[in-house]
Amino acid sequence: MLSKLNSQIQAHDTNVVFTRTKSERSSAKESPNWVRISAASAIALGLKSGRFAKEFDFGGINLLLNYDDGCRSDCAYCGLARTRPGDYEDKSFIRVEWPLVETASLVERMRLLEAKLTRLCISMVTNPYAFRDTCTITDSIVQNVRTPLSILVAPPTLNRTKLEEFKARGVDMIGIGLDAVTETLFRSLRTDVPTGGSGLSWTQYWKIVNDAREIFGPWKVNCHTVVGLGESDFDLIEMFDKLVSREIFPYLFCFNPEPDSRMGTTPKASITRWRRVQLAKYLIEERGYRVKDFMFSNDGSLVNIKTPSPRELIAAANEGVAFMTNGCPGPNGEPGCTRPYGSYKPSESYRDYPFLPSTTDLQRITSELDLEELI
Repeated sequence: MLSKLNSQIQAHDTNVVFTRTKSERSSAKESPNWVRISAASAIALGLKSGRFAKEFDFGGINLLLNYDDGCRSDCAYCGLARTRPGDYEDKSFIRVEWPLVETASLVERMRLLEAKLTRLCISMVTNPYAFRDTCTITDSIVQNVRTPLSILVAPPTLNRTKLEEFKARGVDMIGIGLDAVTETLFRSLRTDVPTGGSGLSWTQYWKIVNDAREIFGPWKVNCHTVVGLGESDFDLIEMFDKLVSREIFPYLFCFNPEPDSRMGTTPKASITRWRRVQLAKYLIEERGYRVKDFMFSNDGSLVNIKTPSPRELIAAANEGVAFMTNGCPGPNGEPGCTRPYGSYKPSESYRDYPFLPSTTDLQRITSELDLEELI
């Protein structure tokens, strides 16, 4: 079985036009019969050789829909953007390799290793076939694997009825890749399409957020937010407050420039800014802080955290949880999706930790955080 699966991790080379028939699509290495999986998932499932810089339990498996004509969106910072140079099959996503595997074999592999898995996630792309194919893959997973399943949805392809269908098919959580936390920034990065397309709709994204919250319930919806796209600290913290008050998880990513994308030369946020935003989000989620408990400069930078006791902030930082990877929980509420290397290169120090930081890690984090300046 393993040798068979290993042989299926290979780049595909098809030249099938968008108007191909159903039978022609089934012969191509496309979804629903084929999917891409993250390099970390491939390593965890024994489908790819390699190891992590530090050994830890890893059970979050990420799937990505695959089409010959790719994703129809053209986000300025995304490795899968339509106008990013190169063939779609060679494009990276969050700067890591996504090997191509046969869906049926992957599901069987996940079934065999179910005891080690903590969370499964299907990432949609903006494509006319995405909803139908996600349903097909969802059915295969739910019928064979009991690990909770999330879907990172593509709002342009969805409506309320389709979200209800996901729920009925056994999907546990819904994620929305909002990324940009203000409408102005969203429009500049996700709707200003160089090829003249209509781009994405802030209104549609929020409609899907609102519908998903009603259908799936509290703490069963999450919104991805990214630090470093041009927003201020105030913009981020205001968004965290808004989402948490509605019992929606804000998941945090650090902008990690994709070479040759429109933002490929934009520097990522400083490590100090990143650490402070991580801590602020944790305080809002876990300690009841609100946006009013933070002070900002004229340009929206975080300059002070109002607290009755500086020791409270120091203790919160020293727990280490604030600096772990955000992701959907496992069956028992533990971190289930830890996506190593989502915010940094494997050769770089951890931006978010897929495990609880050690004492040595916390010493480094404390230095990067420079908390005294905030209190």
